[in-house]
Amino acid sequence: MNHFGQTARKDLWWVRPLLVFIGLFSFIVYATWAAFQGEHYAVGPYISPFYSPEIFGNSPHSWFGPKPSWWPTVLGFSPALLILWAPGGMRFTCYYYRGAYYKSFWADPPACAVSEPRKTYRGENSLPLILQNAHRYFLYLAILFVIVLFYDAWKALWFTDPTTGQEHFGMGVGTIVLTLNATLLGGYTFGCHSFRHLVGGFKDQLSKSPVQRKVYTCASCLNKRHMNWAWCSLFGVAFADIYVRLCSMGIWTDWRIF
Repeated sequence: MNHFGQTARKDLWWVRPLLVFIGLFSFIVYATWAAFQGEHYAVGPYISPFYSPEIFGNSPHSWFGPKPSWWPTVLGFSPALLILWAPGGMRFTCYYYRGAYYKSFWADPPACAVSEPRKTYRGENSLPLILQNAHRYFLYLAILFVIVLFYDAWKALWFTDPTTGQEHFGMGVGTIVLTLNATLLGGYTFGCHSFRHLVGGFKDQLSKSPVQRKVYTCASCLNKRHMNWAWCSLFGVAFADIYVRLCSMGIWTDWRIF
């Protein structure tokens, strides 16, 4: 009988799942903490991607004003809690992340040719893993979020003069941070396997649709580095929140380029 972790492999097979566990666990802890803060998520023209779109909130970026009066007082309120389920669902059901956290969190299996701690395999045909099939729907929402984040990057180019109250075009380090974050998330989202299917993978003869073929080719190009996009965008969105948060708290100063 094989025991958990038994293998004939001589290499350091456990390093990769360990690093994945540390990376994902660290992000989950920080993102959860940041989402429940409900403050220091906006400064000037910048807004943290954890809080955008800000449906209800106290910052000037709020779409529909402050916290609604009907919100239960017994529940803590944070604008991030209204939206993070969508991009979180996108990542949780992502094909790459599924393979990553199945190995690192569930040891299912921990690595190739390494025994796992269970003897049965239920697949993704029953609860809760059958919910992974919702990935394509989370993708549709994620596309909308990417559009919003690029709009945030555009707004981050417009600064208000504190003396005159007039807006003027400019650029700060925060502008670059938010633009890079939106770009990384776009590369991750538009390289998704489900996006490839959406733009042309469902067709029998893609060559008959040159526009779709071009989009499909671009998505396939991004998909070749899907793991890289996944990790870079994960740390990118966390850093964007950290940058805005520390600037809002006065710990960091946003350096204006022009």
